[in-house]
Amino acid sequence: MHFSRFFAVLGIACAASFSAYAQTAKASLKDASGKDVGTVNLTQTPHGVLLKLSLKGIPAGEHAFHVHAVGKCEPPFASAGGHFNPGAKKHGMAAADGPHAGDMPNLYVPASGELVVEIANPAISLVKGQPNSVFDADGSAIIVHAGVDDYKTDPTGNAGDRIACAVIAE
Repeated sequence: MHFSRFFAVLGIACAASFSAYAQTAKASLKDASGKDVGTVNLTQTPHGVLLKLSLKGIPAGEHAFHVHAVGKCEPPFASAGGHFNPGAKKHGMAAADGPHAGDMPNLYVPASGELVVEIANPAISLVKGQPNSVFDADGSAIIVHAGVDDYKTDPTGNAGDRIACAVIAE
């Protein structure tokens, strides 16, 4: 009987400690005309957030992909603000004082316009109250850009127009 209580308590403790990492969020990407062009499923892990993108109808080629500072997606998506940057870092993986939290690697969309990819971002969190949480006072968004991120030009990576946007929602 004592062992069963021990394992019950152990199970509750493990579930409680894992709950901070079991958080998920979703973002539905739309283009400027309002057409659905994909989804992003986000999962908190002990090492940051895993983002699983499923894109359809995005132009073929290389595209920058970032977390932006404001959870608004009003075309032409300037409403999403600049890149999510709670640590006040420079833009780009090639920057000496970078990258900032919203920086992610470029996407390579095939001729079909469909892409499924998983990307880990260790610099963001889904846990409310943390300084790097995408669930801050004004929320956050995910943007796909028309061009490629050069990984160095501050603050945007010279990535071009914003062609798809999604508000990150719980």
